[in-house]
Amino acid sequence: MTTTTATDKRITFRQMHDSGFFLLPNASDAGSAVRLTKAGFRAIASTSAGAAWAAGKEDGELGLGDVLYHLRMLVSATPLPVNADFENGFADRPEDVAHNVSLAMETGVAAISIEDWSGSLMYETGLAVERLQAARTAIDAVDPAAMLIGRNENFRVPGMSAAESIARAVAYAGAGADCLFVPFIRDEGAVAELVAAVAPKPVNVVVHEYDDRIGAFAALGVRRCSVGGSLARRAWAAFDEAAMVLRRCESEAVTHTA
Repeated sequence: MTTTTATDKRITFRQMHDSGFFLLPNASDAGSAVRLTKAGFRAIASTSAGAAWAAGKEDGELGLGDVLYHLRMLVSATPLPVNADFENGFADRPEDVAHNVSLAMETGVAAISIEDWSGSLMYETGLAVERLQAARTAIDAVDPAAMLIGRNENFRVPGMSAAESIARAVAYAGAGADCLFVPFIRDEGAVAELVAAVAPKPVNVVVHEYDDRIGAFAALGVRRCSVGGSLARRAWAAFDEAAMVLRRCESEAVTHTA
C-alpha cells in the first residue's frame, strides 16, 4: 500500500493553487474531517471557532497545546492536506511565532494561516510583516513545500478600508505568504482588486452562504473559498433545534404523568 507523506500532501496542496478553483471546507473534529473526505473534497482546513465549540469553549479560548492536539487529530483522521487555522501563532513576538509554527509543522499540516490580530488589537504593519517572515523561515526549516497563508483580520477594526486591507495583503505576499486571505472583503470589485494586487499569488475568500456567489468569486480569479466556522455553526444549530424538540417531548411526557 502506498503511503502518502506529509511532504506529498504539501506538494499536492501547493499544486492545487496553481490554477483553477477549489473549495476548502473547514472541519471542526475528526468526524467532520472524515465526512468531508468521503464527500469528495480535495483538501480541508481547520477552524478555530469550530474547534473551540467542539471543546465546549468559545472562539479564541483554546490554547496552543489544545490547537496542536486538534491539528494532529485532523491530520490523522484524513489523507487529505490540512490547512491549519493557527490564529495569531499564539504569540506576539516574531521569534515566538517562529517557535510555535515549528511545532505546528510537526503535526503534519500542509499549510499554516497566521493572522495580524493579537486578540485585542491589530499589529502594526511592520510587525505583522516581521511575524510572517519569521513564520516563513520556520516553515522552510522543516519543509519548504508547506504553504504560509497571510491573513488580515479586517473585520476586527471598524472602518478599516478595503484599500488598507489590500495594501497589507501585498505586504504579506512580499513577506513570504503563499496565499492571501482577507475574510470579509466580499464586494466583487474589492475582491477583483485584491486578486490583481497580489497576483500571481492566490487569494482565499470566506463564504458563509452556499450559493452562486461562490461561482462569482471563482470567476473573479479567487483560487479557493473556505467556509470558516459556518459548517460547524449549521451543525450545532441543527443539534440545538433537535435538543429543544427533545425538551418539549420531555415536558409533555411529564405533564401526561402528573
